[in-house]
Formats: sequence, structure tokens, C-alpha cells
Amino acid sequence: MKTHHYITEVKWPERAGDRTTDYTSYLRDHMAFVVDKALDIPMSSDPHFRGDAKRYNPEELLVMSLSSCHMLWYLHLCATSGIVVESYEDRAQGMMEMDDSGSGKFDRVILHPEVRLSSGDVVLAEELHEKAHALCFIARSVNFAVDCEPTITKV
Repeated sequence: MKTHHYITEVKWPERAGDRTTDYTSYLRDHMAFVVDKALDIPMSSDPHFRGDAKRYNPEELLVMSLSSCHMLWYLHLCATSGIVVESYEDRAQGMMEMDDSGSGKFDRVILHPEVRLSSGDVVLAEELHEKAHALCFIARSVNFAVDCEPTITKV
């Protein structure tokens, strides 16, 4: 079995003098990056947890990762099955429940891919979403439901 390694870095504080003297005293803003990648990712916590709504938060990136991984597998499966995809868009939605302690967990993510085909079997194109889900590295790694509600049209 092959092992792949993914190394990321997160750095805080961004602002001189930012300290955790109390819960309200510090910014949640931080930078995430991968060495030798083109862009750094400006991050914060969710605005519900005193974060900056204009920055990405970890919860959004988790949902985005599930959507992206599914799409990449789906495109691969279509390409090897004779299905020509002209466009693919997904508006994924994640649901996280909070408990009384203030902690929470995701209980579901729903992918809503809208796929436009120029050729190939529409029924097979729908079935390949199930196969893509079964192969997606990220979906196989989470402990909550990841559902897919695709819309497929032939142009």
C-alpha cells in the first residue's frame, strides 16, 4: 500500500500584540498555506465564533474538500466511461450541530452537482455519482453522511 503525505502550515498571530489574555481579546484571523503553492489562504473562525466572515473557515474548507474530491472522481469516471462533461457546478451544503458544551460535529453534507453532458448515457452518468462517492478519499474518511443529489442535463 502506498502512503501519501500532505503537509500544511497554519500561522497565528498575524497582528503584533495579539494575545489570548481572554476569550474576546484575540483575533481568530490566521493564514494557512502549503509550502511552494501559489496562494496562501486567509482563514478565521466562523462568524458565530467571533471570526471574520470575509475569510475562509475550517468548516467551509471541509465541505469544499468533499465537493472537490467528489467532482474530481466523477470527471475521471466519466472520462473513462465515454461520457463527455461540458460543465460541472456544485453548491454543497454542510450541516453542523452544536451541543450544550459549545462543541459540535458535522452530521451531514449534501452535494448538489449540476452536470451538463454533450454525449454519453445519462443513466450511467447518474450512476457514476455513486461510484465517485465510494472512491472519494475525503468522503471515505469522515464519520458523517455525505449525500449527493445530482442534476444531469444533456446539451
